[in-house]
Amino acid sequence: MRKILGLWHSTLGKKVVMGVTGLIMIGFLVMHMLGNLQAFAGAAKLDAYAALLHGPLHEVVLLTRGVLLAAVVLHIVAAYQLTMLDRAARPVAYARKVPQAATLASRTLRVGGVLLLVFIVFHLLHFTVGSVHPAFIEGSVYHNLVSGLSRPVVGLFYILAMLSLGLHLYHGAWSSFRTLGLSQTSPHPLQRPVALGLAVVLWLGFTAIPVAVLLGWLHE
Repeated sequence: MRKILGLWHSTLGKKVVMGVTGLIMIGFLVMHMLGNLQAFAGAAKLDAYAALLHGPLHEVVLLTRGVLLAAVVLHIVAAYQLTMLDRAARPVAYARKVPQAATLASRTLRVGGVLLLVFIVFHLLHFTVGSVHPAFIEGSVYHNLVSGLSRPVVGLFYILAMLSLGLHLYHGAWSSFRTLGLSQTSPHPLQRPVALGLAVVLWLGFTAIPVAVLLGWLHE
């Protein structure tokens, strides 16, 4: 236990925690996206999938949620503490900072992370709890999805959040792979094909649904 706490209190330990929890969340996002895309197969297909998750696989879902919640909390805490350590190490900012291998994703990582946290809370209240969904019907997943995203403000918020998710994944996945030694140092630090491919696929998969609802391709 002492070694674990010692690792946690080190900068390297916090980066490892962020890397591991990041990969856990990416795995969840892949499964969540594949489940959501069943909406394109119709209401019966999506509702049957949801019934399976809340029926025979309910205990697996509860375990998954517990692991995911722990991963999200540890990820946020580690990110915050690393930010504070970074600021403490350099209380006076550079007079002029010229990024050598920065991307839009890395420069917006912290702001995007806050937006995603707000989105996650709203998403749970919207589709899981239903407290901010005026037409929410327990168990009617397809109906809740289409009626919830058909409101332009809500649909556009989901699209914006998914853009932030794509950027966050692009830098976060690459950073996780590097921290955990799953990718090698490259003379071309901006060439990150695996992270780019993963980010684009997940962004497209999640964005397709609110876009399809707003355009009337998915309807009741």
